[in-house]
Amino acid sequence: MKIPIIHGYIERRILINFTADPKTIEEILPFPFRPIIYKKKAIVGICLIRLKNIKPKGLPAFVGINSENGAHRIAVEWDENGETKTGVYIPRRDTSLRFNTLVGGRLFPGKHYYAKFNVKEGNGNYHIDFKSSDDTETLIDAVESKTFNDNSIFETLHDASNFFKSGELGYSPNKDKFEGLKLNTYNWEVRPLEVLKVKSSFFENEEVFPKGSVTFDNALLMTNIEHEWKSEKLYSST
Repeated sequence: MKIPIIHGYIERRILINFTADPKTIEEILPFPFRPIIYKKKAIVGICLIRLKNIKPKGLPAFVGINSENGAHRIAVEWDENGETKTGVYIPRRDTSLRFNTLVGGRLFPGKHYYAKFNVKEGNGNYHIDFKSSDDTETLIDAVESKTFNDNSIFETLHDASNFFKSGELGYSPNKDKFEGLKLNTYNWEVRPLEVLKVKSSFFENEEVFPKGSVTFDNALLMTNIEHEWKSEKLYSST
């Protein structure tokens, strides 16, 4: 079933970004995807996003739903009709809304894990943690900053912004298919975050990501963004 165009608002989006060993990422990516190599590193991360008034486009706002969500992402490229396309592969999605776990693949692409989110925000401070039904855990403590991380692989905030803007097309696994969803933001503006603490049991799983193969790089903040999501071409995993 084709996913309808979805409209709503990104009330808050935090992109927690890491560098990773390219060979490690190559081993876990399914065909046709391969990691984007940036200064000899793969780029992976977590998107922590609070959505508001999410609904099929054209329906009134009062039917919209709100939720907290987490998505683990890998920046990828692939070949399509003689062209190289770029986007993100999303091996894992987590949500606070049980409804999303039931309609994965219909309203939103891919399987969603139900998670309990604990969110404390105010005065430029952000604490978000969640634990999923399979005990996967994610946590971040951060504060808004006027300066971009000097230790980032990206030289400037502008460089980082441009890189992650190119990841507007995401693919998620669902059984034997990869379902695509393209994000269209009505405006794009990111601000830097200073991260005090970050944890991802997904990226800290040394059976998949050997110790030292994934390193925190930077975090970015977006708020109050009107947007649409539109389904894209399906790929088969076989």
